[in-house]
Amino acid sequence: MTAGLTTGVTKPPADIREQAANIYRAESRRVFATLVRLLGDFDLAEEALHDAFRAALEQWPREGLPANPRAWLVSAGRFKAIDGIRRNARFDPIDDVAEEVEGIADDAALPGESEVIEDDRLRLIFTCCHPALAPEAQIALTLREVCGLATEEIAQAFLLPAPTLAQRIVRAKAKIRDARIPYQVPEADELAERLASVLRVIYLVFNEGYLPSSGQSLTRVDLSAEAIRLGRLLADLLPEPEVEGLLALMLLQESRRTARASPEGELVLLPDQDRSLWNREQIVEGVALVERALASRRFGPYAIQGAIAAVHAEATTADATDWDEIVGLYDALLRMEPSPVIELNRAVAVAMRDGPAAGLALVDAILARDELVDYHLAHAARADLCRRLERYADARTAYGRAMALTRQEPERRFLERRLAGLPA
Repeated sequence: MTAGLTTGVTKPPADIREQAANIYRAESRRVFATLVRLLGDFDLAEEALHDAFRAALEQWPREGLPANPRAWLVSAGRFKAIDGIRRNARFDPIDDVAEEVEGIADDAALPGESEVIEDDRLRLIFTCCHPALAPEAQIALTLREVCGLATEEIAQAFLLPAPTLAQRIVRAKAKIRDARIPYQVPEADELAERLASVLRVIYLVFNEGYLPSSGQSLTRVDLSAEAIRLGRLLADLLPEPEVEGLLALMLLQESRRTARASPEGELVLLPDQDRSLWNREQIVEGVALVERALASRRFGPYAIQGAIAAVHAEATTADATDWDEIVGLYDALLRMEPSPVIELNRAVAVAMRDGPAAGLALVDAILARDELVDYHLAHAARADLCRRLERYADARTAYGRAMALTRQEPERRFLERRLAGLPA
């Protein structure tokens, strides 16, 4: 295997094992995506991935780090899979085993593949988002197979029992196998109709990185960065207004990442952020993408959300924010895509424009419809508006409800500080 040639630099085994762990975190899903293409099966590729990393942990400390670790891992995983097929089929007719082994693609790229797009993970996401799968299965499968989230993490995000979510993923993979769904980017005439589910999944991946649904960390940079990378690749492949709108939205939100947390890792709300920490390059790129998408007159919900993010990004201070424009954009978004979460966001914008009493009336109306009663941000918004109106008893109740529902520790600590800061 040419991929196994080492760099020639000898390092202590402990250092190489640490590097292997870093490579696993950074490259495992890319290696997995390529193994799916080569092996044609999700479960076989997952097993081959882990076999390859086990081999790496055995060989790299002894032989040194390969010059191209990802290629080494892909090659090792492929050969491990072939060995496994031969080992498990000792009693099958030899011709059947040979046919199955020959069916595994070699390391070379498929003919014409580079003309479509040279990224196995994008092929994988289109496979996971195939219309033959139910929408909830598309999202669950993509988060599990493309992003490598644990089943338990996805179940928490969907408010589902983990066994239920696991069965959903198993059924989705079986559907791909039994229906022989191809592992490829669709042809141009199919791309537009397949695009909506792919955009939805990419944005969900971004949100899980930008504001994780649970855990100790305020952000997961690996996920949001990967979603932006996939967004860029998709924009290159299909430069439609909504693709550019989604990429703009992700870039504009990502531009605030550094300012969203204190040096101690505590949550900092948008009005309190140090705007000098915002990434100006991402803002410039995001605003340009929004303007191009809106100018097309063929934009959709992602472009409008990108426009809202652009208004925030272009305000030099929190007080300079054009809340009237933001409310108007939320009005347009609600007409295009009615949603109680969008209603909640609009209510917060109305509170900033017209005062907390106006916003609170809208939030209470949403909760009175039994919508968002289990959504912690709805109760957090209500608590803040009650606090601003000096309705401290109501604020305490709402903060308590929000704290009971949140699964993210930095958010919980923020709510606890707000609750503790209320007058007796």
